[in-house]
Amino acid sequence: MEVPKIFESEYRFCCILWELEPVRSGELAAACRERLGWKNSTAYTVMKRLAERGVLKNENSVITSLVSKDAVRAAEADEVVEKRFGGSLPAFVSAFARAKPMSGEELDELQRMIDEYRRGVRDD
Repeated sequence: MEVPKIFESEYRFCCILWELEPVRSGELAAACRERLGWKNSTAYTVMKRLAERGVLKNENSVITSLVSKDAVRAAEADEVVEKRFGGSLPAFVSAFARAKPMSGEELDELQRMIDEYRRGVRDD
């Protein structure tokens, strides 16, 4: 399944949903009001839009996600690598490493991930 595009404000909404789900629509709207400063009408509009795009489902006013946080993050990362780095993951990592120094722990974690990937062990 292709992950639908989720825009920034929708992502912030989804973060609340992922934390609270399953959640009643009224509770979710209240959480958006408290955390994002949204009006109830804004929250309900976003719920409707995301349901239409297959990101969440609303059954009897109970909202649950159909797309995981990890799937959204992976799709966004793929999009950035494709659009900005011509699909080259090494070019992306190189640009990232030059922009933000990595600690020894972060380098060890990256190496562990590379080693697992080579052995065919993946977290997805």
